[in-house]
Amino acid sequence: MDKETLLTDWNFMRIIRLGLGIYIAVQAVKTLSILSGFFAAFFIFQAITNKGCCGAKGCSIPLKKNNSDSIEEVEYEEIK
Repeated sequence: MDKETLLTDWNFMRIIRLGLGIYIAVQAVKTLSILSGFFAAFFIFQAITNKGCCGAKGCSIPLKKNNSDSIEEVEYEEIK
């Protein structure tokens, strides 16, 4: 994991994962629950590495369209 991955591309879901992970971690320490600690570690890992269910941006729609796609002229032939 590089510094750029950690510091850039913070979106709403990544912030929610981090907040949820921290909240669950605090509750795991208060209740001495190991299972909650694993869930907290999982959410914090997802937030820090920007990985989700499908990997980094695996399920998202690309924001920028590539301008290399050109519209080709279509020729039609009339059939009688």
